[in-house]
Amino acid sequence: MTPLPVIVKADGSKESFDPTRLVLSLRRAGAGAYTAERIAALITETVAPGTSSREIYARAFSLLRKEARPVAARYRLRGALFELGPTGHPFEDFISHLYRAEGWSVETRKMIRGKCVTHEVDFYASHPGQNTFLAAELKYHNDPNYKSDLKTALYVKSRFDDIFSCDPKVRACPIDRGILITNTKFTSEAIAYAECAGVELLGWGYPLHDTLFMRMSRARVYPITSLTGLSRAEKNLLIAAGTIAVDEVLRDKRRLDVLHLSPERVGELLAEAEGLLSLPDAGHEHTTV
Repeated sequence: MTPLPVIVKADGSKESFDPTRLVLSLRRAGAGAYTAERIAALITETVAPGTSSREIYARAFSLLRKEARPVAARYRLRGALFELGPTGHPFEDFISHLYRAEGWSVETRKMIRGKCVTHEVDFYASHPGQNTFLAAELKYHNDPNYKSDLKTALYVKSRFDDIFSCDPKVRACPIDRGILITNTKFTSEAIAYAECAGVELLGWGYPLHDTLFMRMSRARVYPITSLTGLSRAEKNLLIAAGTIAVDEVLRDKRRLDVLHLSPERVGELLAEAEGLLSLPDAGHEHTTV
């Protein structure tokens, strides 16, 4: 049996190429078994020692895009989150949109007085069904290799501790939960500290059975940048005009007017959007692409 070639991961480490993992990532995105197996087989034939994982992903995305654009859109979901940059405000607005879709009432960039100082939280949310009040600190990163670290978790814990220490005899203390949310991953130290200190985390690969990918998949809320039929310039125009999520375009196609597209292109984009939102829930699976 021919040994599998050694590839280079995004962080510079090396590992043997595993076509089974590629099949799983394609399946999690919504590709059928036959399509996933066929794409993995085609890529396996071309993988040489030293090939980067980024190259393999790009090839898989290109092949998948020819097969089914909605599935390709979800396959590159992590990259779509990076396209919300360079500032963190679009990501904050997108996460707020996600929480609203989950039934929360959300206020963004709210000032809240703690025991010692006043803090601006990225969003403040309440859920009538859960009788809970949540404040979130969002950390947006443009570098896919960056991980939110222990220092970030410590900083967030100290901020929320000050808010939680509010004296109810002096003023209302409207928060009983705090969460750190990022579009990337967390270091193992940050996770260990958060689990010990009681800091809630939400990121690309954490918590394992309720990751950011799973939350988006379950709520069918995806960033507008996930649509493969849009150019980067068109995505930026939509974000600047206040359109942050795919479902907003389906509810009001006039949001696309800012792009001055032909009726044919509008139809193609709406078809891709409908297909993306109709994909089945990814369940308790998460993708590493």
